[in-house]
Amino acid sequence: MNFPNWLPPSIADWLPALGIAAAAMLLAELVFHVGERVVRRATRSTPLASTVAQAVRSPARWALPLLALNLVWHEAAPDTLAGLASVQRLTGLLLIAAFTWLLVRAVNGLAKAVIAAHPVTVADNLEARRIHTQTRVLSRTVAGLAVLIGASLMLMTFPAVRQIGTSLLASAGVVGIIAGFAARPVLGNLIAGLQIGLSQPIRIDDVVIVEGEWGVIEEITGTYVVVRIWDQRRLVVPLQYWIEKPFQNWTRKTSELIGTVFLWVDYRMPLAPLRAALQRACESTEHWDGRFALLQVTEAGEHAMQLRCLVTSASAPAGWDLRCHVREYLVDFIQREYPQYLPRLRAEARMTGDDVPPAAVG
Repeated sequence: MNFPNWLPPSIADWLPALGIAAAAMLLAELVFHVGERVVRRATRSTPLASTVAQAVRSPARWALPLLALNLVWHEAAPDTLAGLASVQRLTGLLLIAAFTWLLVRAVNGLAKAVIAAHPVTVADNLEARRIHTQTRVLSRTVAGLAVLIGASLMLMTFPAVRQIGTSLLASAGVVGIIAGFAARPVLGNLIAGLQIGLSQPIRIDDVVIVEGEWGVIEEITGTYVVVRIWDQRRLVVPLQYWIEKPFQNWTRKTSELIGTVFLWVDYRMPLAPLRAALQRACESTEHWDGRFALLQVTEAGEHAMQLRCLVTSASAPAGWDLRCHVREYLVDFIQREYPQYLPRLRAEARMTGDDVPPAAVG
C-alpha cells in the first residue's frame, strides 16, 4: 500500500496498524451492542442478574475496545514500529484498570441486588439484617482486594518496580517484619471485617450498648462501624473493637426485650391495685407486645420498699417508650389514689422530764 510521500516514515509505518486498530474497535463496539441486547433479554426475568448486568455496562463498554486494541498491538502490529512498547504499556494499563473497574462494579451490583431482595422493612427482619451485614462487609472486602490486585498488576508493568521488588526480596525477613508492624492495623481490620461478616456478632440495625452508649448499628465499613446514638450522635468504633472487647447486643437472636421499671413506695402501699394498674398501663399502649406484665417487691429498705415492674416489648425502641409510659402511669396512679403511701421519712420524738417547758410545771 502506497502512502503520501509527505508523511514522515514513522507515521507512515503506523497507518496499517492504526487501520486495523480502528476496525477492531468498531468490531468491539458492535459486539458490545449485540451482547448488551442478548444479556438484557436473558436477564429480564432474573432481578439479580439484571442488576449485575446493569452495573457492569459502563466498564464493559471500555474494556472491550481496550481488549481489542491490546490484541492488535501484540498480534497485528510489527515489532519494528517506533514507540510501540509505550503504546502497548499504556493500553495494558488501561485494560487492567477497566477490568478492575468491571470487577468492582460487578461485586457492588451483586451486593445491591442481594440487599434489595431482602428488605429490612418487614416486621421480622432478623434474617434480612444478617444478609445485609454479610453482603456489605464481604462485598467491600472483595472490592478492596480487587483494587489492590489491579493496582499491583499495573505497577508490575513497569520494569523499575519489578527491580525494586527483586531487590527487596533479598531482605525479605526484615521487610516482612517491618511491613507486618506497619500493616497490623490494616490487616487486623481486614481480618476483623471477615470475622464480623461470617460470624456476625453485630448486624445492621442491631441495638447495642458500647462504651456506655445505647445506639443502633448504622453502617459497617471496611475499617470501622458507625453506631447511631439515641440522641443522634454518631459513635465510630474500629472493627477490631467488636472482636476483642465485650459489648451488649440486645438483638443478637431476637428483637424482643424485657424492660424494667423501678418504684419506691411506703410499706403500707397495697400491691393488688398496683398490679391491676400495671396491667391497664400496658394494655393502653401499642408498645406492649402482650407477653407478660409482672410486679414484684425486689427490696425492703429502711424507709420504703422497692417494686420492680417487668414489661415486654417487640423491639428496643418500643421497650424504651413502654417503660416510660408505665413509669408515668404508675406514678400518676399513686399520686391520685394513694398519695399517703408515697415514700416518706419517719422520725420519732420523745420528751423527757428535763424537756418539759417551765410553764407546764406546778
